[in-house]
Amino acid sequence: MQLEKKGILRECQVELLGTSSDSIARAEDRELFKELCEQIGEPVCPSEIANSIEEGVRAAEDIGYPVVLRPAFTLGGTGGGFADNEEELREIMKNALKLSPVHQVLVEKSIRGYKEIEYEVIRDANDTAITVCNMENLDPVGIHTGDSIVVCPSQTLTNKEYHLLRDSALRIIRALKIEGGCNVQFALDPQSFRYYVIEVNPRVSRSSALASKASGYPIARVSAKIAVGMTLDEIRIANTPASFEPTLDYVVTKMPRFPFDKFADANNRLSTQMKATGEVMSIGRTMEESLLKAVRSLECGVYHLHMKKFDAFTTTDLLAYIKDGTDDRVFAIAELLRRGTDVDTICKITKIDSFFVDKIHNIVRMEAYLESNPCDIKALRAAKKSGFCDREIGELWNMTELAVTDLRKEHGILPVYKMIDTCASEFDSYIPYFYSTYADENESVITDRKKIIVLGAGPIRIGQGVEFDYSTVHAVMTIKSHGCEAIIINNNPETVSTDYTCSDKLYFEPLTPEDVMNIIDIEKPWGVIASLGGQTAINLAEPLAARGVRIIGTDKEAIDRAENRDAFEKVLTSLGIPQPKGHAVTKLEDGVRAAAEIGYPVLVRPSFVLGGRAMQIVANEEQLRHYLKTAVEIDEDKPVLVDKYIVGREVEVDAVCDGTDVFVPGIMELVERTGVHSGDSISVYPPFTLNDTVKETILDYTKRLGLAIGIIGLFNIQFIVDPDNRVYIIEVNPRSSRTVPFLSKATGCNLADIGTLVILGVSLKEQGYDKLYPDTAPEKWYVKVPAFSFSKLRGMDVYLSPEMKSTGEAIGYDRKMTRALYKALQASGMQVLNYGTILVTLADRDKEEALPLIRRFYNMGFNIEATHGTAMFLKANGIRTRVKKKLNEGSEEILDSIRGGYVTYVINTRDLSASGGMNTVSDGVEIRRCAVENGVTIFTALDTVRVLLDVLEEITMEVSAI
Repeated sequence: MQLEKKGILRECQVELLGTSSDSIARAEDRELFKELCEQIGEPVCPSEIANSIEEGVRAAEDIGYPVVLRPAFTLGGTGGGFADNEEELREIMKNALKLSPVHQVLVEKSIRGYKEIEYEVIRDANDTAITVCNMENLDPVGIHTGDSIVVCPSQTLTNKEYHLLRDSALRIIRALKIEGGCNVQFALDPQSFRYYVIEVNPRVSRSSALASKASGYPIARVSAKIAVGMTLDEIRIANTPASFEPTLDYVVTKMPRFPFDKFADANNRLSTQMKATGEVMSIGRTMEESLLKAVRSLECGVYHLHMKKFDAFTTTDLLAYIKDGTDDRVFAIAELLRRGTDVDTICKITKIDSFFVDKIHNIVRMEAYLESNPCDIKALRAAKKSGFCDREIGELWNMTELAVTDLRKEHGILPVYKMIDTCASEFDSYIPYFYSTYADENESVITDRKKIIVLGAGPIRIGQGVEFDYSTVHAVMTIKSHGCEAIIINNNPETVSTDYTCSDKLYFEPLTPEDVMNIIDIEKPWGVIASLGGQTAINLAEPLAARGVRIIGTDKEAIDRAENRDAFEKVLTSLGIPQPKGHAVTKLEDGVRAAAEIGYPVLVRPSFVLGGRAMQIVANEEQLRHYLKTAVEIDEDKPVLVDKYIVGREVEVDAVCDGTDVFVPGIMELVERTGVHSGDSISVYPPFTLNDTVKETILDYTKRLGLAIGIIGLFNIQFIVDPDNRVYIIEVNPRSSRTVPFLSKATGCNLADIGTLVILGVSLKEQGYDKLYPDTAPEKWYVKVPAFSFSKLRGMDVYLSPEMKSTGEAIGYDRKMTRALYKALQASGMQVLNYGTILVTLADRDKEEALPLIRRFYNMGFNIEATHGTAMFLKANGIRTRVKKKLNEGSEEILDSIRGGYVTYVINTRDLSASGGMNTVSDGVEIRRCAVENGVTIFTALDTVRVLLDVLEEITMEVSAI
């Protein structure tokens, strides 16, 4: 849109295809859209802008109570709220005006408690428009649709309501003259036929991906064809024209995946600000089956509609808990129903439609039926039709999961696979896109070709994103070109791997041993690849191998040698390769003894984790005891690793091993020193400080480890290089890693393709890779910078640590490292400004190191503000500094500076060994939160500041006194 507005497209004689810029503007500009809706008779929520309390009172009287107040330019609705009368309004309005930087508040008609319904519609230049599907949020209006459980098609609308909203959506897309996909969101009063248009996305959106996978109708592909001039009746989907409206004879459930398991301190209350990092989708014949399949796809420690944390809640606590939307409210509702709370009470508190609560109640009733009929085959068959997994049935019957599976198979209770074909089998077509259910007639055609199943990566979450989907998709392309049938199992609607045109066959199923085995039993593949779908797939290797499945590539034994602490240490010892001194402990006191022997600070983490889950650096025994009591489960099955924390440079390689040779396309060096998770660090290729001896050591260790562990395919190793250039191993990941796409793009060597061919038996030499490391030096620098979602997760500390926090990344490349870094920083969403004020608050141990960095800012003309101790140090070293009082002195001067809008960067470091420990809510936490809430870039690692300064000096003239 900016290219169009600024005339750049006209200047370059480039035509904007598809929906016009005028249509996009009318849909996205609040006032223009309101005008359009009024012209065509579509209702929008009445609202008025108020600049004072009295104006707010008058606006509310005009609109009618209840109203919602939204302060302008505050994050995530901070300072807003619902008012049912004038007294409540005056109280909220006072605070809202104070918090809004422009002292402006939007007073809007409250539609809290209304149903939220979405229609995915598509239109061509001939004005042919169809509804692809409609979706209904389980949660009422007030929770972002990305954070709500969503079902497709809608389950609670009457025929009149369905067509009322469908007609409205089609009227809107026609009035806007959209050419392509469009998403229309409605709020529907459950007590009448009154509705409001919430918003329109005049483009393919996040919901479009869900709608495409739910219906089998490829919205983006059809939109692209419309953009180049084709019409819906000319575009074919299987053997039906795209103008044919899809029909769904199944229920789809989308459940969001939240990061609150990683960030226990973050506020898990849901609102209009989206907090989910990903989602899962499931398909079933009934709402119950679909919901339970979605629950066990989440990979958040549950496998049924039961969460242990709620067992300890009193019923009164649970009733209070479900009042607000949270990431786990559906589990609390199930627990209340188990305790006999009636459906109406829950509906009254939550405003969730009774249909959905009834469906949860059906699941709870089935639990009771199973419990009172152990080993009853009729009960077993009914439970499987309701979506119950064997593990949950085993829990209720006091049997193992495998015993239930055997009983089920003995009585022929097996799933069939139904096809998603957009037309509910109204026309003959075969689309290789399947879901399981317990019914008659299997629609999946089994071929006699050599088959390979690739296990996907499941929902996107911190530590496991679309980088793993990259490996999955490339693997499938390579398998197909190798003449084999490629089958994908995955449950994420946001990914390329779950497009049915990607693989020869797609099974949209939970990634659990039971669900995967059901597919393996029917397909009988030659092999299963578990090393490309991140930790999700790797965790399936052992249970699948135990059930007799052939895991090709890196096998279960090799995975164990890399991930089991004792086995890994034996490999390192036999090779004479050093690692930081450490122990795996299974008791609290053993952990304390181990740390005392190793010497503080130590790095502590649970074993078998991804994304640095619950990893921390602890400085003393008090902190260690607190960590072992509160942060992790510790027992014989869940050892905690206690390692010496070595300060040094962190280096990473992705490599391929074929059992005889190893190929390393490149070595990456991280900007931030050890102590910041590699996923949160800036990664640079080629390395910028390593000497040839260190590189040779890294390559030698990589080759010997790959062969000794028994890797066949991709693997990743992380190293520490200490100040004396000694190289230590941090860990070996026996699978595809997060950096595979980055290194593949930087080196031109597609690691996923190379690794997949190795798994299929094509050696590295046969592929033309006969050297350990390429001879030629790269012509460009490549930089990967993390992107964070701190603004969305209120309450969490943004300090960078061994616990990964980033939710994405961006790449920049150029012939100069500083320019590559500049591009990557900009692309990651950071504002790279060479003017303004730096607010500095430093731990004592960081002051000497930070001094030359602050001086460089000062010489560029930045103003410097600091807390008393830091300011006195800077002044003593010739840097003019404004002194700001600390928060614990009862002053908000620092926060006022940040809120004032003139602070460009905040530099804040902390001392772990300071009194109070890691978890004390301190000045630093408040400063960091305030910076995030006001969109100010914050640095907690001086290494990042150093490379930023290199970039700024490249684009800035120096300032000095005349």
